[in-house]
Amino acid sequence: MLLPWMKLATDTTMLAFEAQTVIWTRMSQAAMGQGSPAENLLMVTEKITAFTEAAAVLAAGGSAHKIVKGYRRKVRANAKRLQR
Repeated sequence: MLLPWMKLATDTTMLAFEAQTVIWTRMSQAAMGQGSPAENLLMVTEKITAFTEAAAVLAAGGSAHKIVKGYRRKVRANAKRLQR
């Protein structure tokens, strides 16, 4: 019973670190004048889409771990895209 909670805690902690990386990258790009209106719009629409998907997973009886995994997948994709 302890293992699933530890896995969720680990994945949630990793999500926090990965999200901070994306936030740092976006803020750094904006500070250097490299941000674009398209990236800003994408940033907002991604959040709305991710929330909607998480709500659907929860409504369908999904677990918190499944939601965190979905968010991590999206955050990692953002980090990869922003590093190009």
